[in-house]
Amino acid sequence: MKITSLFTLFLLPFLCLAQITENEKNSETTMVFADLPTEISKNDAALKNEISEEKYILINGIEQWVTIKGNSSKPIILFLHGGPGSPISPYIDVLYKDLEKDFIIVQWDQRGTGRTYGRNSPPEELSAEYLKANPLTLELMTNDGIELSEYLLKHLGKQKIILFGTSWGSALGVKIATKRPDLFYAYVGHSQIVNPTIDIEFYNKIYKMAEGRKDNDALEILNTIGKPPYSSAKNVGLLFRIVKKYEKANSTPAPSNWFELSPAYDNEKDNQNRSDGDDYSFVHYTGDSILGVQSMSASINSMKDNLNFQIPIYLIQGNEDILTSKEKTKKYFNKIKAPKKSYYLLPKTAHGFNLQVLEAQYKIFKRIKAL
Repeated sequence: MKITSLFTLFLLPFLCLAQITENEKNSETTMVFADLPTEISKNDAALKNEISEEKYILINGIEQWVTIKGNSSKPIILFLHGGPGSPISPYIDVLYKDLEKDFIIVQWDQRGTGRTYGRNSPPEELSAEYLKANPLTLELMTNDGIELSEYLLKHLGKQKIILFGTSWGSALGVKIATKRPDLFYAYVGHSQIVNPTIDIEFYNKIYKMAEGRKDNDALEILNTIGKPPYSSAKNVGLLFRIVKKYEKANSTPAPSNWFELSPAYDNEKDNQNRSDGDDYSFVHYTGDSILGVQSMSASINSMKDNLNFQIPIYLIQGNEDILTSKEKTKKYFNKIKAPKKSYYLLPKTAHGFNLQVLEAQYKIFKRIKAL
């Protein structure tokens, strides 16, 4: 049985060599180059400290794709992508290139995602048999993240890591951070998942939105799939498509070039692995009783399981986010116990990345005290 594509999930520098004196700004002769050797020395040091690695690493029994880029003298940021199954690695040269001067940027194609999915002998056609024989669980992926973190600290000679998680990655992030706080300086969550159960209340909220917009196409879909719970991942995907459409209508989008594939990832093999990995991961996330696949999302309840942190916590929330609403994340934030915690509510921002999200990330990363 072939599983066709269900849903594409949500997806996010300055150097001056010359100095002009205050009272002679308009004269070219006032440019002072006395500091030029120092600047050149800084550039040489930056080049010397530059690190750029792209490789498969053996993590928890399988090879997984990891990229490590930036300044080796700076702190590590480990990014946990969303989806699950939606890697950031094909887009990092646009999204996070500017951060590489101040940090070591680590992107990881998680188990079941992108190049990691393709590396581990997937079938030509995704089948129910393969899905059942190769389960994804929150515990398994939490252990993956911990093992990767331990590898990074040893490999790069660092004491701790800044951990960032977006959407699905935020659910994974709080598990990793609370299980092994000794590995991390802080946790930064974006579009924080608290309890992703799709219930009647959520369905009714979307239905009312569709009625208010006189969106007959959406109403037809909602009437067809009916009220939750859903036995099919496909129905969840159809509901999420409507959510994404409404979020997009009320938020500032990301620049058009942000999610253009890097040439190294824009090929038939990588494209197929991303598509199949997205399907494989999404079915495991939502569950599908028809296919006999258990739901990972059903095991997520951060309000119950992840309230006590031994490290600082920062949450970034979009005001227009429907999938992980500000009401849920603020309620969760208020109950969190941590040495330090901050909540950032961004206007005209939905579930995914835009310029405000990346600016908030950068400001938070710079504020975290790291050695």
